[in-house]
Amino acid sequence: MISHTHLILKGDITLRDDYLAEAQKIITDPMILVNVVSRRAKQLKNGYKPLVESLERLSAEDMALREIMEGKINYQLDENDSY
Repeated sequence: MISHTHLILKGDITLRDDYLAEAQKIITDPMILVNVVSRRAKQLKNGYKPLVESLERLSAEDMALREIMEGKINYQLDENDSY
């Protein structure tokens, strides 16, 4: 059985616990993780091709988490950001 958790991106999006836990090991700041997943999921929904292959059908958000887990996506903070 696959367990799920809720992480608020925009509205109520359900993400796989196992993917979320693994992605949090790579992007440890929850605010940055939410931002990266949200932006990438939006790209995927707008037709961008996934950077990883999956045998199962995944939501755009779970696919974004998989891409983070597999090192296909990274981020850089803008030096002007006060974050």
